[in-house]
Amino acid sequence: MHKNIKSLYELAQKPTRTIIGLMSGTSLDGLDIALCNISGSGKKTVVSLEQFTTVPYSEAIKAEIRKVFAKKNIDFQHLALLNEWIGNLHADLILDCLNEWNCKATEVDLIASHGQTVMHAPKILHQQAQFPNATLQIGDGDHIAVRTGIITVSDFRQKHLAAGGEGAPLAIYGDYFLFGSETENRIMLNLGGIGNFTFLPKNQNPEGVFVTDTGTGNTLIDAFVQWHFPEKCYDKDAEIARKGTVHPDLLQALKNNPFFEAPFPKSTGPELFNLEYVQKAITESQTEQLSTEDVLATLTRFSAETVAEALVVAIQQTETATTDFTVYVSGGGMHNPLLMDNLKELVPCSFKNTDEIGISGDAKEAILFAVLANETVSGGTTNFGINNGIPSVTMGKISFPD
Repeated sequence: MHKNIKSLYELAQKPTRTIIGLMSGTSLDGLDIALCNISGSGKKTVVSLEQFTTVPYSEAIKAEIRKVFAKKNIDFQHLALLNEWIGNLHADLILDCLNEWNCKATEVDLIASHGQTVMHAPKILHQQAQFPNATLQIGDGDHIAVRTGIITVSDFRQKHLAAGGEGAPLAIYGDYFLFGSETENRIMLNLGGIGNFTFLPKNQNPEGVFVTDTGTGNTLIDAFVQWHFPEKCYDKDAEIARKGTVHPDLLQALKNNPFFEAPFPKSTGPELFNLEYVQKAITESQTEQLSTEDVLATLTRFSAETVAEALVVAIQQTETATTDFTVYVSGGGMHNPLLMDNLKELVPCSFKNTDEIGISGDAKEAILFAVLANETVSGGTTNFGINNGIPSVTMGKISFPD
């Protein structure tokens, strides 16, 4: 038996695996690094978060990524260079964190690397019948494995695509394993750059579970803030938006897109929801005179309404059409008080943070990729049915250090 296969076999037999989960989202704010101890698999998965941090990307790093991020026309050589560069960058950030945490690389069993998304192109966006759903994440796993000396699982989204999905959202697998409840109907809402949620009825039937993107979460708010206030990354505590007034004509123009009428599940990204999208809506609604504060107030309401409308549709599609759901929120948007106030106004459910059920809302996405890597080496396959767009597969490509 090859030594690498032997090491995987031994790793799969361990009662507890130490796994680093990585996440860098469409906001480009930095790399989330979660050091986890994970035992069991599937519905018996138990996670203990030992350490977590977000390492901010410098403006120089963001500038390099933005040269290819969500753009149809790019310098292809730069994309190829970035794939290796991001892999080495993430590896170095991991090693820095391990040093800070007094943890040796030899004590870590796996790295679960999401990579940096640079293009998400499901058919609902690219509209080319002869081509399949597609997505691309860079930050090569072999570079991470060789540089850190740790087995790395990466490129999770390609198996999802190959098996008939859109490559996103992937949160459902970890959400179902970690947060399914026999006593409470739950919706796991992630407010990242793009909003998405996992629907978890308390009957625990995986065929009744589904996941979908809702549209923009923070991405338009953040992009508009960065455009008008280069010194700011986001609208902290909604300080700017609270000074503005929602403009109904602009709001309606923003909502005038077929994505919102498409059935679940669906996925999207900044390829659609970007500053050009905002400018087009401003032009169509003839609202060029609006202040920056008014536009931000409207963009915040836009995120809230499109998330809320998707949640209400999901709830109404249940057999009992009950409003007895608890919405557990994670992601950067949970820190936006205006966005959260709007959601609570629009959705007749109780809202809580995932921290209240044992998982940090800021660390959740990185933890979920650690869970996916755990399934890759030691899990089984949960049957989510054939009609809900959730392939019943394990995901990720394995890179060895040598």
